[in-house]
Amino acid sequence: MTHLARRRMLAAATAGLLSAAIGVATAPATAAPRTASASACKLSTLPYPADVYRADARAIDRTGRFIAGTALRVGEESNQALLLVWDRGRLTTIESSLAENVADVNTAGTVVGSGWADGRIRPWILRDGAVALLPSPPGGAEPTAINGAGDIVGVGVDPDTYDPFTVRWPAARPGTFEVLDAPAGAVPQGITEDGTIVGTAGEFAAWTGWVRYPDGRVEALTVPGARTTIVYAAQGHWAIGRVNLGDGNQVKVRWDLRDGSWSRLADELPLVTDVNKRGTVVGGDRIARGGTSRLLPGGGARVGLGAEAISDTGTVVGFRNDGRLTPVRWSGC
Repeated sequence: MTHLARRRMLAAATAGLLSAAIGVATAPATAAPRTASASACKLSTLPYPADVYRADARAIDRTGRFIAGTALRVGEESNQALLLVWDRGRLTTIESSLAENVADVNTAGTVVGSGWADGRIRPWILRDGAVALLPSPPGGAEPTAINGAGDIVGVGVDPDTYDPFTVRWPAARPGTFEVLDAPAGAVPQGITEDGTIVGTAGEFAAWTGWVRYPDGRVEALTVPGARTTIVYAAQGHWAIGRVNLGDGNQVKVRWDLRDGSWSRLADELPLVTDVNKRGTVVGGDRIARGGTSRLLPGGGARVGLGAEAISDTGTVVGFRNDGRLTPVRWSGC
């Protein structure tokens, strides 16, 4: 199993909502009881090229200034991948065959992602308006997150066994990468401002969560009685994920990375995709603060929403699907 297939499999196993047609998870358009609509939220559609048939917003930097996403345009021979970057709402479109997946964007507007080239997954970086390949192991690699300092983490793959391992591209040594000590089969999913890394490791259906602190110390990230643990993202001193407690009991959780303590998130969250430094969590069509959640506006009986990322200022970005996938932003939530 390739590292890309593994990441998609992890998402499908926990969310149960992976859409092969658009490559992202979509929350079902159903209202849950005992929660109110986030009336203060304002939904707006981000500008996108008129000649594309789908577009989305995948990432937002901590301050809310930069947003990054992707779009697809029908070409003469195949679909044409586009990288979309918004700076305070102003769109820049970059044509690149590598721009299949956007992983993250930081406060400098540096975007990282991955795409297929030469028969393997290749990591790229958008800097100063140009997409450039990052160095990678022989089997390829895929970035998953970047912090404000410019340190990038991602997953590499062994070309013979297809086993994943943790890779870091250090900002202090441009043009290089390093393989980090991490649990076997580690797939990193987030890096905080101080360099703390979180992720998931282990064999199929026996996943465990882990955290690697700046001093190199690695600890488990789980809850008592968990059969499996999957970690999705981290920011500030928070990490989020999902645990299987058995008998179909899937629980969304938030960990405090300072001491490893955890708390249960609102059951109404269909999935969890991102967290900000205040511990606010988004996923599907909801935003949550601890044990309570609210619906994001813009959904409906035939309209799907997908909240992909949240800034420290509370701005949320993602997509709206009413038959056409479009990039959206929620403000004031």
